[in-house]
Amino acid sequence: MKYRTFMIRYLLATSFLVFVYGASTAQDMTAKLENYATAYSPERAYLHYDKSSYSAGETIWFKAYLLNEITAAIESKNFYVDWIDDKGRILKHTVAPLVQGLTNGQFDIPADYKGRYIAVRAYTGWMLNFDSSFIYKKAINILNKDSLKAPQKIVVKPVLEFFPESGDLVAKFPNKVAFKATDQWGRPVKIKGAVFGSNGKVIDSLRVQHDGMGFVLLNPEPGATFSAKWKDEQDNEHTTTLPAVKTSGANLQVKVEPGKRAFRVSLSSDLATASDSVYLMGSMFQHPVFTIAKSTKDEIVGIVPTTNLPYGVLTITLFDKSWKPLAERITYIDNNAPYIFKPEMEVQRWGLSYRARDEVKITVPENMASSLSVSVTDLSIDSDSSDNILSTLMLTSELKGKVHNAAYYFTNPSDAKQQQLDLVMLTNGWRRINWQQIAVGNLPKINYPKDTSYLSLSGTVQGLMPGSLGDASAAMMIVTQKDQQNKMLLVPIERNGSFNDPSTIIFDTAQIYYQFQDKNLKGASILFQPNKLRTPQVGKAYNNLLWPDTTGAWRHLMLAGELNDNIQKSKYKELEAVTVKAKAKPLIDQMDEKYSSGLFSGGDAIKFDVVNDKFANVGDIFTYLQGKVAGLQINGQGSNASLSWRGGSPQLYVDEVPSDISMISSINITDVAFIKAFRPPFMGGFNGGNGAIAIYTRRGDDVKRDPDSGIPSGKIEGYTNIREFYSPKYLTAEPAPGGDRDVRTTLYWNPNLTIDPRTKQVVISFYNNDVTDAFRVIIEGMTADGKLAHLEEKME
Repeated sequence: MKYRTFMIRYLLATSFLVFVYGASTAQDMTAKLENYATAYSPERAYLHYDKSSYSAGETIWFKAYLLNEITAAIESKNFYVDWIDDKGRILKHTVAPLVQGLTNGQFDIPADYKGRYIAVRAYTGWMLNFDSSFIYKKAINILNKDSLKAPQKIVVKPVLEFFPESGDLVAKFPNKVAFKATDQWGRPVKIKGAVFGSNGKVIDSLRVQHDGMGFVLLNPEPGATFSAKWKDEQDNEHTTTLPAVKTSGANLQVKVEPGKRAFRVSLSSDLATASDSVYLMGSMFQHPVFTIAKSTKDEIVGIVPTTNLPYGVLTITLFDKSWKPLAERITYIDNNAPYIFKPEMEVQRWGLSYRARDEVKITVPENMASSLSVSVTDLSIDSDSSDNILSTLMLTSELKGKVHNAAYYFTNPSDAKQQQLDLVMLTNGWRRINWQQIAVGNLPKINYPKDTSYLSLSGTVQGLMPGSLGDASAAMMIVTQKDQQNKMLLVPIERNGSFNDPSTIIFDTAQIYYQFQDKNLKGASILFQPNKLRTPQVGKAYNNLLWPDTTGAWRHLMLAGELNDNIQKSKYKELEAVTVKAKAKPLIDQMDEKYSSGLFSGGDAIKFDVVNDKFANVGDIFTYLQGKVAGLQINGQGSNASLSWRGGSPQLYVDEVPSDISMISSINITDVAFIKAFRPPFMGGFNGGNGAIAIYTRRGDDVKRDPDSGIPSGKIEGYTNIREFYSPKYLTAEPAPGGDRDVRTTLYWNPNLTIDPRTKQVVISFYNNDVTDAFRVIIEGMTADGKLAHLEEKME
């Protein structure tokens, strides 16, 4: 039995051995729910970012954590993230490989982005089978001067909602009715008022207990109606009608007490007469944890002990004797401590000047492997502490609706906070289980099977005649992949036409050239990765408001603007007049002499005869160069590509005229004759310390190759390239003469800080910038068995 399944069943089973099941029908319903929970257990995701807001042109760095119930989700291998603009359009769809429920990546915000926020939607393929409300979503504020100006007049539209405790407001017995007052952005608002009966008399006052939430007590008679008259913070008057009173129904009351939950059931007379017994079933993560049978002739009360349960939402459902659901109540079990580990940090070296080095030692208490993500940012910029890994994976990922400042409930636990958290349970929807379908044994349709394999070299042969494939069919394939040497493989083909080489994982874009070994397959073609998940529709646009609270946001914007200006300045430099003597090269020197001249003749360069290269028939120039030049890093594709050589961007030339990535990406590789990659330093330019790439287009006497000629090929879109966060290492505290200030707001980001279980410690090192005097350090993480960590400290 798998570890996750064993753990959850052990915890749940040992919690309620004291209960004796009722009739055999109870056992049958329990078995059906357990089968459902085992087969359709949903996953939950959380993303830790290096900071909470960004400006156009910056990079969003993230670490993803994935849980299945209370342990790491180890079955899914692919993690998808959609980066959506504030108009609901997908800017980019990224894919990252999951290892033991963990992965990381980045997204480059377009430099010309004008939106107020970017919405993030993250999921596995398996998560798409279930209610989209439980997919990870977050809106990240994008700072710009317009968005931080004092808003014109923001009209707040308060809304007051009422929620009967277990679903319905039922006549002739006490009802607890929770309420929540929010604005149109889901933020709590302050109100004052009262609930009135149909006769105009005050029944109960509206007492807000926490974040716009509270409750009233009603004991209605049949036919009674209620309305709330209240005033908002601007003293405007409003009237809200409460839910209608039902004469037939059930009321399930649950009281939060330390280590237990007390319940009381009240039934309308018709239900009590029609059913001589009722059942209460408790479930967590969809697994049944207890079933209690009660006679309707007696008072229906009881105690549910919770000490041995895991953390999370406990759903208590009331059924009649035919297992028709009558009422439901959720309550949060706050047994969080055994599932949280607390890192400690100690500053071992303080860099007391700008560009000085800092060292921080991080220690974890657990003698087990744990993976941490660590960010160090300027303390004076804006921050968002309303949610974190604990509040998301332990609470909000199981609830529908927005929970304001969810992280609050996981700081300094107290009885008062548990009562406030119970108001959250009363005012947020949670309906994962369709009891009617469970009762008849109907299981949901699965449209997206779990991605249990990585994005590898796989596909299907098309255009086959029946029986044309034998047991020894194979294809010779040449894989050209960025940052890797070309690989030649002999890939076996199954009799059904499929093939898969799990050892060849595809990152970014790979061009695959293939040739069938079997002459009977002449004319057949290959469809690569036919089952790859296609990007789902975005759906309804996100509703987010950027509130200009601030000095911190302004400082963040100013520093980001200065940093972006520095980056732009370094991209364009004038050429110096430098004479370089050409050096003859064997074999390819005829191409060199024909195309290069002056400053570009000879030199320490890697040369490519594109005219006579059989692999240069498809793709763009950057795809062609990937993996062919040692030390040259190419990320992205087309106009979104970025190049790095010796820690900076090489100069680009087309026919010896300075050019840029956008221009070069528009040139078809079939129009290129010759390429020279000058190793750093390139003496033909003003800023040649990072080398240069010179591209020469075909001339009139060159024979232009037919793009469809040569061996067949296909293109595979694999995982999004994962870059390493750049953090400078200074040898001196003084900037170079005429150099730019270091104004980084994220000074350190490491998404994969692995703690050795033997030492339980690790030391990180980073360098100050030129403007920051204090830092914010945020550490989050997860152990191999799903324990979670969150720590936020200040270095001042």
